[in-house]
Amino acid sequence: MTDLPNARPRAPFFSSGPCAKRPGWSLQNLRTESLGRSHRAKLGKARLKLAIDLTREVLEVPADYRIGIVPASDTGAVEMVLWSMLGARPVDMLAWESFGEGWVTDVVKQLKLADARVINAPYGELPDLYQVDTKNRDVVFTWNGTTSGVRVPNADWIAADREGLTICDATSAAFAQKLDFAKLDVVTFSWQKVLGGEAAHGMLILSPRAVARLETYKPAWPLPKIFRMTKGGKLIEGIFEGETINTPSMLAVEDYIDALEWAKSIGGLEKLMAKADANAKVIHDWVARTPWIANLAKVPATASNTSVCLVIADPDVVGQGPEVVAQVAKGITSRLDKEGVAFDIGAYRDAPAGLRIWCGATVEQSDLEALTPWLDWAFAQEKAKLAKAA
Repeated sequence: MTDLPNARPRAPFFSSGPCAKRPGWSLQNLRTESLGRSHRAKLGKARLKLAIDLTREVLEVPADYRIGIVPASDTGAVEMVLWSMLGARPVDMLAWESFGEGWVTDVVKQLKLADARVINAPYGELPDLYQVDTKNRDVVFTWNGTTSGVRVPNADWIAADREGLTICDATSAAFAQKLDFAKLDVVTFSWQKVLGGEAAHGMLILSPRAVARLETYKPAWPLPKIFRMTKGGKLIEGIFEGETINTPSMLAVEDYIDALEWAKSIGGLEKLMAKADANAKVIHDWVARTPWIANLAKVPATASNTSVCLVIADPDVVGQGPEVVAQVAKGITSRLDKEGVAFDIGAYRDAPAGLRIWCGATVEQSDLEALTPWLDWAFAQEKAKLAKAA
C-alpha cells in the first residue's frame, strides 16, 4: 500500500488528553467579561457557579451531591480525597493501568496505610471486581483506564448497602459513559477529556456520605491548605458554590462553559455517550477486519469508548520482538504526525507499545473513518521498511 489515501481527517486531533476541541470551536466564541477580573468578584463567582450548575445538568448529578472546582486537574481532585478521607477504615485499591497504579503508590508508599489491599490486573484486563469488599471497606478505582482502554462494565459489583466509600476517578469516562451515582460517593474528572476543555482544573463530586466522612473524620497526618475541605469540622460550602481554593484561570473556565453549553445544545449526556459509542465503533470495526492490529482490551464488553488502545498483532512484526514492535508503533505515529493526519496517537509511556486513539464526543465520526486508511498506509510503510532493512 504505497499510494496515499484520498481523504484526510478534517481535524487530526486524536490525543487522549488534552483532547480535541468541540466541533466549531473558536476562541472568539468565548465570553471575555470575566477576564482580567478577580475570581472572587461577583462576576467571577457567578461564572464559576454557572460552570458547576451546568456540570450538574449535563452530567445528571443528583441534587444532593456537592460539585466543586479544585486545583491541579483530575490528579489534584483525587489527591485531595485520598489524603482527606482515607484511613477511616480499610481500603481496597484497584489498578489495571498507570493512573490506578499511581493511586496505589500514594496510598501504600506515601500515606503508608497498612490496611490497604491492592487488587490489580495487567494492561488490557480488569481485576475480579467481586473480590472487592465494598460492604465494609473503602474502594478507590478508575472507571475507565485511560492508558489501557479498559473500563468497568457497570457498578453492579458495588454494594448498595455499603458502609465504606467508593472513590472513582472518572476523568476519561465522565460525559461519555453512564456513571451510576447511586453507587459512587466521590467522582473526579478534569475538563480536558471528553469535553475537550483546557487543563489544570479538576472537578470533585461528593455524595452526602462523602461529606459526612469529611465532617466526622480527621486524618492522622497534616493536610496542606490546598487539600483542606473542612473548617471547624464543617464542610467549606463555598468551594462548592464557586469560591475556589486557589486562583483559577477564568479563560479556562469560559472554555469549559462553552463546552458544556455545546453539550446541552446537541442533546446532553445521552447524545455525548452515543457519539462516543459511534466513534469507538468505527475503530473497533476496523480492528475486526484488519489482521495487523488488535485491541489491547481483551474483553469487548469492557473496551473503552473514549481512549481506544491498540497493539500491533502482525506475526511478522511481533515475531521480531518487543523492540521492533515499539519501533513500528513509533514509526506509524511519526509518519501520521508528519502528514498532518493524526497527532499524539502513541500509546502511553507506561503502557504496552502501540496506538491510542481518542474517540470521545468532540471527535467527529467522519474524521475517524478518514483516519483508518491512513493507519493501514503507515503500517504498510513501516513493514516495508523492516523488510528492506532485513
